[in-house]
Amino acid sequence: MAKESKTVFTCSDCGAISSKWLGRCAGCGAWNTLVEGPAEPAGGASKNRYQALAKSQPVATLSEIEATDFERTSTGQEELDRVLGGGIVAGGVVLIGGDPGIGKSTLLLQAIDDLSRKIKVLYVTGEESGAQIAMRSRRLSLSGAQVRVLAEINLEKILATLEAERPGFCVIDSIQTIYSEQLTSAPGSVAQVRECAAHLTRTAKATGCSMVLVGHVTKEGALAGPRVLEHIVDTVLYFEGDTHSSFRLVRAIKNRFGAVNEIGVFAMTEKGLKGVANPSAIFLSTHGEPVPGSCVLVTLEGTRPMLVEIQALVDSGGPGARRLSVGLDRDRLAMLLAVLHRHAGVATMDQDVFVNAVGGVRIGEPAADLAALLAIQSSLRGRPLPRGFIAFGEVGLAGEVRPAPRGQERLKEAAKLGFSVAVVPKANAPKKPIEGLTVHGVERIEEAMELARSL
Repeated sequence: MAKESKTVFTCSDCGAISSKWLGRCAGCGAWNTLVEGPAEPAGGASKNRYQALAKSQPVATLSEIEATDFERTSTGQEELDRVLGGGIVAGGVVLIGGDPGIGKSTLLLQAIDDLSRKIKVLYVTGEESGAQIAMRSRRLSLSGAQVRVLAEINLEKILATLEAERPGFCVIDSIQTIYSEQLTSAPGSVAQVRECAAHLTRTAKATGCSMVLVGHVTKEGALAGPRVLEHIVDTVLYFEGDTHSSFRLVRAIKNRFGAVNEIGVFAMTEKGLKGVANPSAIFLSTHGEPVPGSCVLVTLEGTRPMLVEIQALVDSGGPGARRLSVGLDRDRLAMLLAVLHRHAGVATMDQDVFVNAVGGVRIGEPAADLAALLAIQSSLRGRPLPRGFIAFGEVGLAGEVRPAPRGQERLKEAAKLGFSVAVVPKANAPKKPIEGLTVHGVERIEEAMELARSL
């Protein structure tokens, strides 16, 4: 009698395996992530595996290892180079994810066309045919004269092509469509994604080929597939933005060759994605006169100071008052409103409070606290802040205003863009005056509110 094939349940988040279905993964604690699939055959005998590791490898002392900077090759897209840390690195593997239609393939096609003039390139597509790639290239007015294209989803054939072509740069679009004949599970499963990504990464390291893996995202916005996928690669980029808006953000979440949380700003045009040299202009509204409920924040994205307008609307809401925020953490907003009432005497218990970061940008740093509270007070009082006003600083539960990192760079960026008045934490106040900018340092939230009323 033939032996029945065994099935296992694999977590789509972390890759943990269970012999039976569980509502909650025992590995990562996520709910409803176990997916049934066939069990993969065991590897070779353990004896053979250990025999392969019998010989020891030479060990070096850390202080004796020569430390040299990585050589980088520009992609031709300045904003993409900024996110990558200056360009692509030989043997580096980049994972880029984003919503469908956000512009991942468009950006990579533009980058690979520019790189084809410097090094040999290969575009592997598993989701589109070669004709579809050619149509997009013509639409973007790209020459494509030296761009090699392979429409294939079989891992073994892709690896054979990489060995034959020996490209210096390769795009895999996308990793969820690739499958290996060594595994019986379907393309896109946890085992297939993990194994294919590991094989491609080893190939990139062995040959020195820079590789970009395009990844799908879940409905929550996280990269689909096992979490180990993000650990395998050197750099993880997220493509953000609203498909209804012409602006896109590329954010680095992990980067072994550069700064994390760096962003690149692009504008979607008829000829593809174009880098935005001055992103602050996107996130600032063009008011003819100052309006209540608006305060400009100098935030820090990676190494780049950027000005973002924080808007607040306070309206009577009755006993069921709502607190909503777009671009800022909603729980932190509720905490800040409690601090505002307790320490500055500004009550909003019976008011609806809405806070928005203009331009669709997401602000994660606490330095936005002071600007958000000043915008809320301005809307509540119906009095606009003066023209050319900026603010930043973290607000604690005790009502203190804490300093923000790299305050001098934020202030210089604001002065360069023509802002004239700043309210900042006292520890961030410059020792030497900044030309054209009057800086007020505050230690408490009540000082900041009183100062804003007097300006």
